Amino acid sequence: MTVLVYVNTSKRVGDPENVKVFATVDAAERWFEENDPEGVAFEYEVLK
Repeated sequence: MTVLVYVNTSKRVGDPENVKVFATVDAAERWFEENDPEGVAFEYEVLK
């Protein structure tokens, strides 16, 4: 299983808007369309 992670470098560490984690590509794409069309997310494997 993987997740997509977005980091907003203009926010301070600990700010709720600093990091977003998306369970699906569709969820990430919808969020980006509305909030940060120029942004990117990185895919990471969830360790079990």
